[in-house]
Amino acid sequence: MEKEKIIVNFHFREKLNKVPGGKHHNYCYQCSACVASCPAARFAKKFNPRVILLKALLGMEEDLTGKDSVIWLCTNCYSCYERCPQDVRPIEVIIALKNICVEKGTAPDNLTKLSENIGKTGVSVAVTSAVNRIRQELGLPELKKIPVDELKEII
Repeated sequence: MEKEKIIVNFHFREKLNKVPGGKHHNYCYQCSACVASCPAARFAKKFNPRVILLKALLGMEEDLTGKDSVIWLCTNCYSCYERCPQDVRPIEVIIALKNICVEKGTAPDNLTKLSENIGKTGVSVAVTSAVNRIRQELGLPELKKIPVDELKEII
């Protein structure tokens, strides 16, 4: 029985190396420490940071940055970062992959809408009179207006 050949896409690996946080995938030796404390891996069977890093090492661009990439299931909790004995920083690699997706236009549509809303209003969710009424019932102050002009300048 003939074994299947594995072809490494070095072009994509170099592309990932140039994105801030992306180069750390090169240090991964597949120990699985990142998976042990990952809440996303615990609740989503298809999410596994070790597999994501393996695919990064192999340069599997379409799997990692395609339209329905599993990277979007990451909760950004940084548990993998704290656990990794090799300073791979899996979360930073995943964020780098997400940035590549945004550049390619393969990020989820709801993310684009969320980003646009933050750019326009300064908040991720619409603040309605109902929100302020509930806050008042809970003894919380009304939410302040976000200085959107300052936010736009930062962005």
